[in-house]
Amino acid sequence: MSGDPASNGKAPAEAVGGLPARSAGAASTAAPSVGSAAPAHIGPPARALPGGGETRRHTLIAIVLDKPGVLNRVSSLMRARNFNIDSLAVSHTDQPDISRMTITLHGDDVAVEQAAKQLYRLIDVLKVQDVTSDPTVDHELALVKIRATDSNRAEILTIVELSKGRVVDLAGESVIVEVTGTETEVDAFVALVRTYGIKELVRTGAVVMARGSASIEEATKR
Repeated sequence: MSGDPASNGKAPAEAVGGLPARSAGAASTAAPSVGSAAPAHIGPPARALPGGGETRRHTLIAIVLDKPGVLNRVSSLMRARNFNIDSLAVSHTDQPDISRMTITLHGDDVAVEQAAKQLYRLIDVLKVQDVTSDPTVDHELALVKIRATDSNRAEILTIVELSKGRVVDLAGESVIVEVTGTETEVDAFVALVRTYGIKELVRTGAVVMARGSASIEEATKR
């Protein structure tokens, strides 16, 4: 009797419920290991940040109140948005207490649109318009001091005339030329005279006005 496995009065394990019993080895194999446990939570995929598209040159026009600190707030906002301003021209308008800013910068459409919206929310900013895709008159003024000698002075003056520039100062070793036009036209002139040597160069940055009868300044008149 001591050698009979059923002598303990219990049914064999494989007979319980009529189902075959798993061995101890099989049970330990099926148990999940601690190292392979699935994470309790899987986060959503990372969202694409806005403003990740193609970068191009944008031109913004801002009509602002002529008050101290406005220029600083505008430039600080652009710096906070990680924009490098290519040029910023500020001038008076027909209204004595209103100024006009022309801002050129590089960025993609979404990022610049968001920056323009935040710019409009600033105190003393009355109107903001992105005229990048609009038909505009775009001009820039540059003063270029060019190295000149007796042997090349005539060549320089010919280039100035063909470029529709204007000589505003003549000296023994230099010529100061005023040239106006689009940014591309000014760049082309500077490239032409660079071979003679440029002693000094200053550019105003672009000033832009939309073609047609629409007026951003009239929209802000009070």
